[in-house]
Amino acid sequence: MLRLLSSVAAGVIVVALSPLSVFAAELPGKFEGVTIDAKLIGGQQYEKLYERIPEWEKLTGAKVNILSKKNHFELDKEIKSDIASGGTKWCVGSNHSSFAPQYPDIYTDLKPLIPETELAAFVPSVIKASTLDGKLVMLPRAQFDVSALYYQKSLYTDEAKKAAFKEKYGYDLTPPDTWAQVTDQAEFFAAPPNFYGTQFAGKEEAINGRFYEMLVAEGGEYIDAEGKPAFNSEAGVRALDWFVKLYKDKAVPAGTTNYLWDDLGQGFASGSVALNLDWPGWATFFNDPKSSKVAGNVGVKVQPAGSSGKRTGWSGHHGFSVTQACANKEAAASLVWFLTNEDSQKLESEAGPLPTRSAVWEYNINAAKGDAYKTEVLNAFQEAAKNAFPVPPLAEWIEISNSVYPELQAAILGDKTSKEALDEAAEKATTVLQDSGKL
Repeated sequence: MLRLLSSVAAGVIVVALSPLSVFAAELPGKFEGVTIDAKLIGGQQYEKLYERIPEWEKLTGAKVNILSKKNHFELDKEIKSDIASGGTKWCVGSNHSSFAPQYPDIYTDLKPLIPETELAAFVPSVIKASTLDGKLVMLPRAQFDVSALYYQKSLYTDEAKKAAFKEKYGYDLTPPDTWAQVTDQAEFFAAPPNFYGTQFAGKEEAINGRFYEMLVAEGGEYIDAEGKPAFNSEAGVRALDWFVKLYKDKAVPAGTTNYLWDDLGQGFASGSVALNLDWPGWATFFNDPKSSKVAGNVGVKVQPAGSSGKRTGWSGHHGFSVTQACANKEAAASLVWFLTNEDSQKLESEAGPLPTRSAVWEYNINAAKGDAYKTEVLNAFQEAAKNAFPVPPLAEWIEISNSVYPELQAAILGDKTSKEALDEAAEKATTVLQDSGKL
């Protein structure tokens, strides 16, 4: 998926675009007096990139007015509200491969607005995944997401813990390679309310996505060949039981059913969690003593495998889009290019995110030489990326997630059995697909 290609030089590029192109200009261009309204994803791991916006403003003469800065779940609700009210005249929006299929009409095709030489500098599979019905609806940023396993290294060098674990479970205490081992170790390390074996995001698409990848690792499928929900299977029950057991045994924090990504990142950085399946964007944060109590004590390895032998690998990527209603698409496209160009991707990927430009992969590999932690992170996530798979290609994925996740929560909290919850979730998902004409 992340095949390296030849490098394309970054910087100012002069191109002659085809007659179908909206404009022909140098990047980033000049847009004196133009204001670009933007709705951006918020969170600690994104702020460093946004610090580059004043640089773009200085280069172009334009201004950026950030209307919103929210997590993708809240941003998604806001965008849907805008669509309903006809209020999509803002220009630039954060987007994600899991959310993009919901918005087939509001975003413009970026291919006429971005030089072909720049598009060729991205990993081809990511550009393909950003293209819907022939339209390049977003330009990928340095945020290719697949999760690997972070862990506290000192737990695995403690001789007393190693001996106690071996006596209880019958095998050596080493960083886990299967989800069954994660269960054993999470329960072994847990000492609530001060320390927990692991954690998981417990609401919205976050828990549905984690369930989905665990389902695949258990040998199941979310949607079958006929397009019907198929997750209420034996594999689905095994997958959901993993979450249920850890919650029941208090190996995860009691509030985990209300957690989203920032909660998990802060939780592991607090030093109160042993094992943490998480995204690459947290790698530097976890190992920085200014932000993390586990700095210098972080190990990273490929995500564990389920009972089928398959590893979890729910993946996607972030990007920026330009609305059809934008009054100045050229300026908006320039901003989108600037936030995803080679310099921006180098900046973002220094903190751990996996770049979507081929040359930046090469840059990161060279930059990691001599830095043991960065090398470990890069190796772990390159291996993790080999197991990556996207969500089902449905425009209704988020709507299905919104109907499914309360049932997953009900099972985790003990209000329903896993089978009862999954049967009801499958009925709700079926209704969503029937209402959309898919079934």
